[in-house]
Amino acid sequence: MTHGKLFLLAISFALGARGDVRLKELAALEGVRDNQLIGYGLVVGLNGTGDKRQTFFSAQSLTNLLERMGVTVPPQAILVRNMAAVMVTANLPAYAQPGRRIDVTVGAIGDAQNLQGGLLVLTPLRAADGQIYAVAQGPVVTGGFAVNAGAGNAQAVNHPTTGRVPEGAIVERAPPSIPPAARIRLQLRQADFTTAARIAEAVNQRFAPNAPPIAVAENSAAVVVDAPPGYANRPVEFIADLETLRVKADRALKVIVNERTGTVVMGKDIRIAPAAIMHGALSVEIQTQFQVSQPNPLAEGRTTVTPDVSVRSREEKARNILLKDGTTVEELVRALQAIGSTPRDIIAILQALRTAGALEAEIEVI
Repeated sequence: MTHGKLFLLAISFALGARGDVRLKELAALEGVRDNQLIGYGLVVGLNGTGDKRQTFFSAQSLTNLLERMGVTVPPQAILVRNMAAVMVTANLPAYAQPGRRIDVTVGAIGDAQNLQGGLLVLTPLRAADGQIYAVAQGPVVTGGFAVNAGAGNAQAVNHPTTGRVPEGAIVERAPPSIPPAARIRLQLRQADFTTAARIAEAVNQRFAPNAPPIAVAENSAAVVVDAPPGYANRPVEFIADLETLRVKADRALKVIVNERTGTVVMGKDIRIAPAAIMHGALSVEIQTQFQVSQPNPLAEGRTTVTPDVSVRSREEKARNILLKDGTTVEELVRALQAIGSTPRDIIAILQALRTAGALEAEIEVI
């Protein structure tokens, strides 16, 4: 019988109404977004930990690379274990200008064992439209390592077949971005009608206190803002002032549960209606032991193995907790921990309270 370890993580923070935060943390300008880039390249300089003969495309890629340099070698004649075929990815920020450097991530796509100490050779990075926006090259930094001592003895830490090239790509073409204009749309990072209405109200109070409103909440995820007359020709300055505006955000009350790891994350101010909880545990243990029956040396018989199966059950007494009006989830967890409840017990009790209508919060299982 296998026993798993469970852990409880109770973080005390309010998932409901929060304090004032900057508008920059709540919303982003529509059109200001990253662009994903991808490319296929080769990592060279490995210490015999690159692709093997089974990976044909890496040898073909090396042949094509050498051919462009004036060296003609058939792919069948190449057996180079110091290189690996990799996929290269990067995020191109909005308004990135040519000449700027960005980080790239490389990952082996063949049977290479380790990219440690490798060098990524010139690799073009393309976007979804097929155009080249950056070119990557540089030494690969891995977050792990692998050691192979032979005879089946090997040790690996983290993932040595994935690495990064810090500032390894140079932007060659600016990405398509929406230029700042007199009318902008703010996209909320988490859609919420209350927060969208508060953003529009805060913008109107700050930039048009005695004038017609300039901000309107279209829905729970978008707010349209027109620049006031003083910022008509200065959209960048207007956006900068918008980002520093303080808004009181609103969030739904949630209890986050990860039953696989036994993790519970909850808000400190979530209230529980009066309720009585009785919780016990029933455990059943089945053990099988094999007994060997050995006859005497001169006896006529054979050695046999007979199983001895035993079944035991144990039921704990129910533990009682009485919750008064206004009890918080934090107080409930502390009371359950005091009587020796496991994280899985706490998860089951929280789900039962939600079903009974005593827990006024949404339970999200991840």
